[in-house]
Amino acid sequence: MGIFSESIDVVCTPAGRPAEIRWQGLGYVVCAEPVRWYERRQWWVEESRAPLGSGAGLVDHEIWRVQLERSPEAPSPDPQAPWGGDAAAEPLLTLDLVRHVGSGRWRLLRIHDAAQSQATEPDEAA
Repeated sequence: MGIFSESIDVVCTPAGRPAEIRWQGLGYVVCAEPVRWYERRQWWVEESRAPLGSGAGLVDHEIWRVQLERSPEAPSPDPQAPWGGDAAAEPLLTLDLVRHVGSGRWRLLRIHDAAQSQATEPDEAA
């Protein structure tokens, strides 16, 4: 799993859930129900003080875990891109995204590579 802090474009449903992602010039669609939770952040490092009554967004990060597949309208990716190659053969991507409550901006936080690590594990039957 990699940890990042990279800007990412997210299109949300009317209910506010991520539906489409644009990252590194490629389009992806959310193909499973996204999961949301909150994580504590070190707000005192970024803010000089916490206004009374503020909590979500100041004290906590809103995190979304999404599973993605390449959008059918997406152009063929660069083979050097992290998931370049044949779209049909690509594993689903699992990303953690964080939304800044004040600005509405999205950032890529983590890339989960469980599918890649499973594919490279030695065969137990051998």
